[in-house]
Amino acid sequence: MNQTNPKIKIRSVLKLVFWVLLIQFVLINISGIIYGYKLTHFYDPSSNKEEASSKNIFVKTWRIFKGPTLRKITNEGILHFPYQTIHLLTKDNLSLEAWYIPVDSPKGTVILFHGLGGNKSHVIDQAYEFRYLGFNVMLVDFRAHGNSEGKVTTMGYCESEDVKLAYDYIFKKGEKNIILYGISLGAVVIAKAFYDYNIAPSSAILEIPFSNLKKLVGVRGRMLGFPQEPFGTFITFWISIDKGFNGFKQDTYKYAQKINCPVLMQCGEVDMFATIKERNFIFSNIASRNKKLVVYEGATHQSLLSFDPLKWKQEVSEFILSK
Repeated sequence: MNQTNPKIKIRSVLKLVFWVLLIQFVLINISGIIYGYKLTHFYDPSSNKEEASSKNIFVKTWRIFKGPTLRKITNEGILHFPYQTIHLLTKDNLSLEAWYIPVDSPKGTVILFHGLGGNKSHVIDQAYEFRYLGFNVMLVDFRAHGNSEGKVTTMGYCESEDVKLAYDYIFKKGEKNIILYGISLGAVVIAKAFYDYNIAPSSAILEIPFSNLKKLVGVRGRMLGFPQEPFGTFITFWISIDKGFNGFKQDTYKYAQKINCPVLMQCGEVDMFATIKERNFIFSNIASRNKKLVVYEGATHQSLLSFDPLKWKQEVSEFILSK
């Protein structure tokens, strides 16, 4: 009886392993391309039909593989005060919508920016608190969000222009006390506006900023069933190729090095988008010496005003009224 040469067996096994790994590599890159594209594109509500849930393992696997279809959420909140609708024009001729709510004898103006996939109605509660403290407020829809034009988000890379446009609009009204407030993506984009445009507001409130783009997309992928790594790396790579910038260099700590005004940074204790080490690193890199870090025990990546209203109101009022 002829016996198979052990070396031939080993080569066959190695060849099989090679092809399995190669196929997995190709598939994860294809999935990364699809997911990266879909994560940065928003569709009109009418064009996005909800898919029926299914227990079929193949259907579930396919849905995880192809990624989510993100629906552009229009503004849902209702303002209970008189307001003006403002339109700001980007260099790419996209019209951004904002709400401006003035008060009598204002102490200044707070400009508010929402998170990824949200819109300005998602920061109405915070706007009311600032208004109660005596400030004009301006709520802005980022490009591709809410009632602003566009279908594509760059996850903060180009959105810093949106912050600059809103800041310039209020500055040109003669306002001397401009405060920027941002939550999640809004906080990161505010920091990037300092980095890109050297804006000079009176102060800034950065709430639950994520640490970097790779962490953001990696965690979002994990929430849908993917391993955070290496998928976060693949997604960031393909977003970079598609959008024409280096996503691996989009770090919040780097932007923070240009912030010279007083800063209140507020974070959730167990925020999966920024670990303790990462949030401390962001805070330590803020150039301003007048800065404060407040951590909400037990909070995740969520509205800290909703999580602990009393603490939020105390910290924010002390910060903006102390100057």
